[in-house]
Amino acid sequence: MKNTLTFHPFVFILICTILESTGDAIVRKCLYNYTGAVRFGLMFVGMLLLLGYGIFLNLAPVEFSRVVGLYIATLFAVWQIINYITFRTMPALPVFIGGSLIVAGGLIVTFWNSK
Repeated sequence: MKNTLTFHPFVFILICTILESTGDAIVRKCLYNYTGAVRFGLMFVGMLLLLGYGIFLNLAPVEFSRVVGLYIATLFAVWQIINYITFRTMPALPVFIGGSLIVAGGLIVTFWNSK
């Protein structure tokens, strides 16, 4: 665990958000667009990516209650990028506005020092 302390917590957050959103996109795509062995193979890849997400989130050297705020803010942004790459869908105005609130809330939870 000592090696994990040499990395900034945001590195772990970025890795796990990429793993989660990519894993979920692969699972969604394989459920609707593939059958047979290809579906099984893609489902397995998606499962490994989602497992990696859980591991990296919990390796972040930050208190769990604070890492979740930064995680949610980062996840929203990465999710929109993966959504565009995978499904070629641009977020609508309500997603941009709501996403701004999500990011603002995540940053408040993470960085507001109430002590």
